[in-house]
Amino acid sequence: MGRIRGGFLKVAAAVPVVKVAHCAANAEAISSLITSAAERGVSVVAFPELSITGATCGDLFRQGQLLDAAEAALESLLTHFEPIVSVVGMPIRYNSHLYDCAVVISEGVIYGVVPKSYSSNPIFTAGRGTENRYINLCDQMVPFGSDLIFTLDGVKFGVEIGEDAMQIITPSSELASAGAAITLTLDAMPECSGSYTEVEERISSHSRSIVGGHIYCSAGCGESSTDLVFAGNAIIAQQGEVLAVRERFSRTPALTVAEIDVEQIEAARLKANSTTLCDCYRVLELPTAIVDSQIERSVDAAPFIPKDLDNGCREIIQMQASALAARLEHTHCRSAVIGISGGLDSTLALLVTVETFDMLGLDRKGIVGVTMPGFGTTGRTYNNAITLINQLGITLREISICAACEQHFKDIGLSASDRSAAYENAQARERTQILMDIANAVGGMVIGTGDLSESALGWATYNGDHMSMYNVNCSVPKTLVRKLTEWFAAHQTNSEVAAALKDIVDTPVSPELLPADENGDIAQKTENIVGPYELHDFFIYHFVVNGFTPNKILLLADIAFKGSYTEDEITHWLKVFLRRFFSQQYKRSAVPDGPKVTAVSLSPRGSWAMPSDAHASEWLD
Repeated sequence: MGRIRGGFLKVAAAVPVVKVAHCAANAEAISSLITSAAERGVSVVAFPELSITGATCGDLFRQGQLLDAAEAALESLLTHFEPIVSVVGMPIRYNSHLYDCAVVISEGVIYGVVPKSYSSNPIFTAGRGTENRYINLCDQMVPFGSDLIFTLDGVKFGVEIGEDAMQIITPSSELASAGAAITLTLDAMPECSGSYTEVEERISSHSRSIVGGHIYCSAGCGESSTDLVFAGNAIIAQQGEVLAVRERFSRTPALTVAEIDVEQIEAARLKANSTTLCDCYRVLELPTAIVDSQIERSVDAAPFIPKDLDNGCREIIQMQASALAARLEHTHCRSAVIGISGGLDSTLALLVTVETFDMLGLDRKGIVGVTMPGFGTTGRTYNNAITLINQLGITLREISICAACEQHFKDIGLSASDRSAAYENAQARERTQILMDIANAVGGMVIGTGDLSESALGWATYNGDHMSMYNVNCSVPKTLVRKLTEWFAAHQTNSEVAAALKDIVDTPVSPELLPADENGDIAQKTENIVGPYELHDFFIYHFVVNGFTPNKILLLADIAFKGSYTEDEITHWLKVFLRRFFSQQYKRSAVPDGPKVTAVSLSPRGSWAMPSDAHASEWLD
């Protein structure tokens, strides 16, 4: 794939300043923009509908002089030999009819002519029914018809024009169904008050519905203002996200450039399993050439964090609470038991449980908050746990695990100086046993606290904190746990709870299974051991949701975290992620129930099916 770097295809929507009916001048303006696009490493550039003549020529379109001038202007554009595909709009005569067309050219060759399928303009004939035709244009025999798909380095794209995009079933929808990853709309839509918002929403939603990329380019400055106004709108979108837009009503020619992630489109379509291939299109191969293109697209470093943070956090919490409410009602359970450590995960689980009890009209005293100090518990986390339990009005149980663990160590012959996995995991399992037994005693349900990041990395003790009766955090990654806790803090009316929540957010993440340091502070910091959670959450998203290769994930991470981590650091932690993700699947094969509230769930019951003995070698290599 010569033109594709990291799965990205750089595309552009180009809006020239036209001179109505002055084809030679318009060809010069188009030529200049093609050159600029090629210099930026663009692979496909789209121009507005009828851009060679201007869209507002009216009855002049019937003049042979204008049509001859348009073909001469096209021929001048064929002198471009840059490795770039250009799609220009012009009127074309064919079999005594006049068609509003898009012409696809590259390196001196016309690869195809696509007529507008539907036309309300009586000057032009509708192009529906023109399949399997050819036309002689600029002394080249060229495919002509509404049945054309173009392929560039294995990436299929197709074109529609103007009103085609307003049909109930649009040509671009059919093109996407036939495998086109990218569709282009060449338009000449005049403006009216409020119309732009509708256009942008339509382009965005259309790119989502076709699970693809969409380039929209409309006529602008220079078109006749006799009766209408043109804004020169240019919008590039992918899968519901607007990647780039042009400043409206600009009086200068402009390129709107963005990278479309064709690998992400392919992965999404494979996952959806909804693309219906058909063989009714002619697929035309365009030339492959190496393009030295720097990626200009920004990459979200926190893909799990909602763009609308306030409403997004509120919705996620409602989903967690609603799911837990359904489980409590189904089991006729009026009590919940949670281990409260003073860390992020147990805090979020507690807050969600409180929301649930309030939603169901249950007494908060039915929530048993159990704090279980151990060898590594610090005053900071202990005090925050006690504050939350007391201030939220739930039932407090404090049970130290030290004596029980020391007896257990003696029973299994573990040395007092041992600090191995047995030393750490015994504490986690002792805490889980306490919670389970209290739940039995009070007729309650143990609420799990482990998050998605820990599940992906296997950073949990098997049959310890790995286990619960219902886990409300199973689909929430650590970066989002932090944001949700911050959201709760910002919406708290109780100042003591708010202060505790803010301090919990600032506390280093730790299981506190090793003794504190000489100052009584946390000695065992998780991110020093397994790596930064912001990186791992980024890896999880693109590995699970998009199915990207490690090289693609590394490329994206380099862009997203530029200035925060070096490429060597990212590579190191990506390898750690891959090794742990594969080796720890056996824990995920035995997880308790819990709701999927984000794009990722690693539940083996339909969300993530993976053998526990799969090898990571192909990914690490």
